[in-house]
Parts: sequence; C-alpha cells; structure tokens
Amino acid sequence: MRFLRVLLVLVVMLGVAGVSVWRGWISLPPQWNPWAPLDVKAEPNLLTRYKLMRLRDDPQLCEQALSSSGLRVAPQADSPDAKCPLDDALRVQGGDVALSSSFLASCRLAVSFALFEHHALQPAAQAVYGQAVTRVDHLGSFACRNVYGRENGRLSQHATANALDIAGFRLADGRSISVLKDWPKDNQDARFLRQVRDGACDVFSVVLGPDYNAAHRNHFHVDVGPWWVCR
Repeated sequence: MRFLRVLLVLVVMLGVAGVSVWRGWISLPPQWNPWAPLDVKAEPNLLTRYKLMRLRDDPQLCEQALSSSGLRVAPQADSPDAKCPLDDALRVQGGDVALSSSFLASCRLAVSFALFEHHALQPAAQAVYGQAVTRVDHLGSFACRNVYGRENGRLSQHATANALDIAGFRLADGRSISVLKDWPKDNQDARFLRQVRDGACDVFSVVLGPDYNAAHRNHFHVDVGPWWVCR
C-alpha cells in the first residue's frame, strides 16, 4: 500500500511538472523541453525519438526542425496518384554532404537523414578514418510499389517517400566505401559500415542491411514508418 501511495505521488508530480513546462511556467533548455522544436544539430538525447515521432502528424513542426538541418530541399507539387499519393513531399538536394543524386522524401525522412548525417555518419567516419564523408551514394527513395516489388501485399515505405536505400559513401580522400563489397570483409571499411548501421538505428524507425536478407546485400534500407527494426 505504501508503495502505491509513493507511486501515485510521483505520477502526480510528473504530471504537474509536465503541465508546467507545457504552459511555460517552468523554463527548460530547448533540448530538454519535450514541446520545443527538434534542433537537428543539437546533440541527441532521450527526447530525440519522441520529438521525431511528433513530426509525423505536424507538418509545421517538421518544417521547423528541417530549418535547423542545413539540408537544401525544394518543395514538390502534391501528387494525386490513387495508389501512391504524395503530399508535402520534398526533393532533398544535399547539404554539407553531397548526394549521388537528389531524392524525394517526406519531411520526417529528410529530418531523420539530417540527424543521421550529423550524429551518426560523420562521427563514424572521424572515429574510423579520421576524415569526413563527402558524398552519400543511394539507390533511390520514392517508388510506387509493394514490399519487395510483389504483386500483392502491403505498400512499401518507399511508396510514400518515407524510405531511402543507401549503397555507399565517398570519403574526403576520394576513397569509396560500398555496402555490397565492403560489408562482408573483416577490415576497417566493414567496421565503419557497422558503426554507420548502428548509428542509423538511433534516428530511423527501420534499418535493414546485408545481415537481414539477400535482398539488402547491397544497401541499407532506412525508413521512418510505424515499425521499429534494426537488423
């Protein structure tokens, strides 16, 4: 009984504190305020996942987060396609890191990609090689198809521009790192790719790579869909 009373008091206190922060009666640093916009360049913390989830249903909040990302994006006209409609899609053109080509993305995918670039990709490159990644090579994002291109089944996250397939990276010294060629090795490049995969799992909902199945032997599939998988 005593435990229940203590638990009830703690719940009430947390509730009062949450309302106080939400109402602005208590001031917190933005990175620790659950209702403050996500700052892409700020160091991720325990609230980052929650702030990413809030972007799913709030386009304005997502745009605020994207404004701190450093990505160059261009709004795309809405597509009324019956099977794969696109609303509020963006064309991501690059940022501090170049892209093998621009790609279509939902706002949330664009924000997650920026987080990945700043807090997973570049730290991994510095830790393993002591230099930066200058280009990300990818296989595309939007594709109006079912999972694995099957005739029947659920739509892929690619069908809503919520997914990107990353194939490799270019380093500042000109070296290329390929998921297909370098993942199976036991060397510096393979260690880098595994650090990149692990870091991606912190900012994307789903990350699938060569260890998942043969269909992903040449790329990391990353998406911001409703499921949580890191393989």
